[in-house]
Amino acid sequence: MASGYMINRGALTLGIHCQRVCRNISLTQVREKKRWMRAYTYIMAKKLKLEGPPPPKPRSQKPNWDVHAEVQAFNSRLHENINLELLKTAFVSPCYLQAEQDRRQGLGMDSETAALVLRENTQLSMRGAAFTGSFLTRWCKASFPSLPNEGVAAIVGHLTGSDVVCRVAKNLGIEDLTMSAECPIPDEVLCSTFMAVIGALQESSGAERAGFFLRDFLVSQLIGKDLFDMWVVVDPMGLLMEELTHRNLPPPEPRLIRSAGASTVLPLYFVGLYSDKKLLAQGPGETVLAAEEEATHVALRKLYGFTESRRPSDFSPQQQPQHQIAQTIGSN
Repeated sequence: MASGYMINRGALTLGIHCQRVCRNISLTQVREKKRWMRAYTYIMAKKLKLEGPPPPKPRSQKPNWDVHAEVQAFNSRLHENINLELLKTAFVSPCYLQAEQDRRQGLGMDSETAALVLRENTQLSMRGAAFTGSFLTRWCKASFPSLPNEGVAAIVGHLTGSDVVCRVAKNLGIEDLTMSAECPIPDEVLCSTFMAVIGALQESSGAERAGFFLRDFLVSQLIGKDLFDMWVVVDPMGLLMEELTHRNLPPPEPRLIRSAGASTVLPLYFVGLYSDKKLLAQGPGETVLAAEEEATHVALRKLYGFTESRRPSDFSPQQQPQHQIAQTIGSN
């Protein structure tokens, strides 16, 4: 009787204690997603499908944009000391000035009020393009002295083409700083802006720093490139015969040196080119003619010094031939 009373009293005390503890705890049910999220997401996805993505906006029209700070940061990222006023001018395209003047005149402003104090980058772009062409031509002739003028022109044309220049300009962040009337920025406007930056660098820091800039960012695009991907030769065998004639060597003689799977759907032939009983080069191909053409390309690469196993170019700042080339261009 006493023991039963003690157990019931203890259970009652425990229940009161648990009830007091539970009164102090507030439980709130939380959903991972709101009830309106599904309908909102469906409506926005349907709107995007019907109207398409919104038109791109230039970086200058987005929040947290300071032109002076961005230009100065661009100058510091490149470790250059370009005059900020020249650098700001290099980013102003002529189409932007014309579009801005038309917009202001459309708002009812007179010609004096609508005039802008900005200058376009046409002169800087012309100077930069001329310096870039001269520097790359002299660099190719100094690095590959056996390469003919057609090959040098092809390499310079590849490095100054819109594909290479636009890729380098986008990687450097020039696209975000360019003031253009269109968005996305056209390739010709981006190429012109990049050349204007080169012109501003040459005018501010001299030909030597501009030459180092071109060597580091444009010449380095030749890494992993094949000569005949940039230079299209219609008759490689005729070109090889001319080169051997200039070197007082007999014309090349193609010979089939080995083959495999000739009777299968995947044959393989190796053709060697011999001159004066010496093997010049050999190349593979699915047919004998294709193997002969590849062997001719290999022989031309060896003669011009543009092989895959050639010595890498020296990109250190103490490169002596580079310094002489930049001084020569600056004196002209």
